Amino acid sequence: MSSSPTSFRADLEFGFINNAHPALEIHDPRLIANFEDERTMLAAITNELRTCNSFQFSIAFITPSGLALLKNEFLKFKGRGTIITSRYLDFNEPSMFRELLNFKNIDVHIYQHPNVGFHAKGYVFEKSPMLTAIVGSSNLTDQALVSNQEWNLRFSTQTSGNIAIQLESAIARQLDFSVPLTESWIRQYEATRRPQVRPSVASFAGEVLPLEDTITPNSMQKEALNSLAELCELGARKAIIVSATGTGKTILAALAAKEANPKKLLFVVHREQIASKALEEFQKVFQLPDSEFGRFSGARREIDRRFVFATIQTLTQPAVLESLPRDYFDYIIIDESHHSAAESFRKIIDHFDPEFLLGLTATPERTDKFNIFELYDYNVAYEIRLQRALEEKMLVPFHYFGVADYTVNNSTTITETSNLAFLVCDERVRFVIEKLEMYGLPQDVRGLMFCSRKEEAHELSRLFNQSNVFGKPLRTLALTGDDSREDRERAVALLENGELDYIITVDIFNEGIDIPCLNQIVMLRATQSSIIFTQQLGRGLRKFEGKDHLRVIDFIGNYSNNFLIPIALFGDNSRNKDNIRKKIIGTDGRDRKAISGVSSVNFDEIAESRILMSLAKATLNGKFQFKTDILTYLHRHGTLPRLIDFARFDLVDPVLIGSSYHNYWSLLSSLKFVESTPSPRQKHFLDFLSSELLNGKRPHELLVLKRLLVENDSSRSDLRNTLSDFDTSDDESVVESALRVLSYKFITGAQRKRFGENPIVISEGENNPLNKEFAEDYANSSEFRTHVDDIIETGLFLARHRYSWNGSLVVGERYSRKDVCRLLNWQGNNESTIYGYKRDRATASCPIFVTYHKDENVDASVSYGDKFKDPRTLHWFTRSRRTLSSDEVVDIVTNSVEIHVFVKKDDAEGTDFFYLGQAVSTNAAQTTMPGNKGEMLNVVNMDLILEHEVEPDLFNYFETSSNLTGK
Repeated sequence: MSSSPTSFRADLEFGFINNAHPALEIHDPRLIANFEDERTMLAAITNELRTCNSFQFSIAFITPSGLALLKNEFLKFKGRGTIITSRYLDFNEPSMFRELLNFKNIDVHIYQHPNVGFHAKGYVFEKSPMLTAIVGSSNLTDQALVSNQEWNLRFSTQTSGNIAIQLESAIARQLDFSVPLTESWIRQYEATRRPQVRPSVASFAGEVLPLEDTITPNSMQKEALNSLAELCELGARKAIIVSATGTGKTILAALAAKEANPKKLLFVVHREQIASKALEEFQKVFQLPDSEFGRFSGARREIDRRFVFATIQTLTQPAVLESLPRDYFDYIIIDESHHSAAESFRKIIDHFDPEFLLGLTATPERTDKFNIFELYDYNVAYEIRLQRALEEKMLVPFHYFGVADYTVNNSTTITETSNLAFLVCDERVRFVIEKLEMYGLPQDVRGLMFCSRKEEAHELSRLFNQSNVFGKPLRTLALTGDDSREDRERAVALLENGELDYIITVDIFNEGIDIPCLNQIVMLRATQSSIIFTQQLGRGLRKFEGKDHLRVIDFIGNYSNNFLIPIALFGDNSRNKDNIRKKIIGTDGRDRKAISGVSSVNFDEIAESRILMSLAKATLNGKFQFKTDILTYLHRHGTLPRLIDFARFDLVDPVLIGSSYHNYWSLLSSLKFVESTPSPRQKHFLDFLSSELLNGKRPHELLVLKRLLVENDSSRSDLRNTLSDFDTSDDESVVESALRVLSYKFITGAQRKRFGENPIVISEGENNPLNKEFAEDYANSSEFRTHVDDIIETGLFLARHRYSWNGSLVVGERYSRKDVCRLLNWQGNNESTIYGYKRDRATASCPIFVTYHKDENVDASVSYGDKFKDPRTLHWFTRSRRTLSSDEVVDIVTNSVEIHVFVKKDDAEGTDFFYLGQAVSTNAAQTTMPGNKGEMLNVVNMDLILEHEVEPDLFNYFETSSNLTGK
């Protein structure tokens, strides 16, 4: 990060002496504490690694999961690093040391002073002539980097400063008592390690474990049981529980059954080993004699027991069902109830008439038209999806690495149609092994590999078994649908016993298999659907003693469905490409490098490019997709959704579904969900509201309209009071701006024509009545009124939860040129005349729009060399044919106008730009640039110093090559 001695001194004055002192705030001291609204320790370290030339870490405790959070940064780091750690308390795992040993550009030293313990926690980054250090309480563990409340002080000094010399001396003293990390040292450590007693994996993650065998509900299970009890009190006889794989839904079902105290219970599964496992779980909860529990599968026919655990295959035999009365069981639980559409399950559900029917599933969504929610009377007793389960620490965290699959001669790579010879060629096998050593766990692997074809599974297994990983023979076994149940169970036992490293499979382990020890999953196939991806990921998320995370390595080829990967990983159902893109590049929230608790998602540059290319080409918001979204809600709730329902339930982006086809009422009509249609006049009004105000980027127009719908005609002072009552900005300029929007004075002539030339508000002078026709339709048409109210409610919800309630621009959000004109209170929409930037005298504001990677065919006269010097400084060029004396340039150079900076990576991102915040201009200079005919044109360049640093992941995204390179 660059700065002059003068700016560095100003930062020191600001940070240590007087916070009112003008400063660039690049090298000022910062407290990094992992507060929710501030940068995490992970983000701080990441940012420094991306800008330094070398680093030195002195850290007592390092966990495999903590190391995984920074692994991608270490692999990308071009300089040299040093890590000093120790065997203090024998806390550190041998596998972690082996992973450290695998970094070629990091020297690892073990501190082993005979009489002094090692409890250091310091991170030092050097980029001459500057040095930055972070010293405090954070070890290199996932919790300390992301979620624990920590105190770490980040400070900067010149390398000639005394504190820099002290740090250098302290590191040298530690190195004097250190030895280099070697494989022989690790083997000796394994042989002599005596770790102090530590909490088990589950309690270390924050759960309170029972001290006895008695199972008691945790806080989330209590929520579910209370919800189920409320449904029963209301007379419900059916309900479904949606709970992610590994979150203990069988235990939850047993706890629910214990509260119901049934006379006779039936638990239905589709596999015999699941029945055995469920029986064991119920025994733990009920603490009753074995004679109370029976199996009804295969040769065992213990139908007379109080608790019967049956397989669907045995129970649906005609003679069996016919022999059992309809009321034989008063409580029935259907496991994996998303299979309830199958004829075999329907036979059971249709035959019996219990007092209560409970369904359990991790994935209620189905690709056919069967409505699982209707089957259970739309009673969702409880729901915990993958993201929340991770946040609540019910599962182990995962660290995902998306890597580009094998490419021949930098051109041909894996696709959905690649022939078998390409998939199993020696070069690809070597490539996969190389990546396993780069990203995978170095020892004690219990892994699943998913590939696309049976022949591929068998051939890869044969070739892998001739190879070594981390110096040891790789041990794999292929399993497909052709293998018997006994073969599968035998393979799982070998994996659990450590006699196999991987089972290579084709889809047979997507669900219905429980291997808690799984700690690594490898994807060697295209993602077919986000549901299947989540199912496969879920195989490895169960907690297991000694397992602190799941490692996922996804080999990403040129697959058309790559866009499904981020949708699955982030649980994003919005269909909004901007939302998904932000999550891919890591700008959604304070630090999206870590998601859902301490889990993380990492892509290498080419893999990220392939996903972004796939996303750019994908159709996410066509009528067919919107129909699916509406049906999903309808199936679940039994009523048509409103736009506010999509917003509150975190489903499809209401702005997309509400505006992509003019307005939501028109969409519902065209899809035959409703028979009525808006009149032409009503359509124009709804089109305007949906296009201009539904997005919620400012609440003021919606609040003004909400007031006018009650009072019809209000003065400007009344409207200011209304805005004040709603606790938002209420100055005259914003009221005037909102009225100009509602009266169509802000928009262009072409846009007014599109909306019917008939504004919603007649704003002339002090009075501002509603358009009589709009007021008439609102009063007389219940459907029109419902849709208007829905747009207002949804827009206000988005303003409150997505943007700024004050209507100000939000750093990190995306805005179009038209949005910016409105939010800066300009008189009109000047989007078509903003050529890179525009100064508005009336508001003393100047937004600057930068397309960071220019199209290679762009004219020379507009091919400006805009470039970040560091995450705080953008070197920027004015339009050509401008000098330091040009009127607009004078205002910018002298900071006479508010400068707002907006950047997008390239034109493939569409019309919206990331808002980077306000900036001040400095170091302006007049120079020249070539024109279209080779002539030299005047231009002014300057540095724009941003109020806020660009977030590390967004900065890295801008700096990497354009995402549509065709790699």
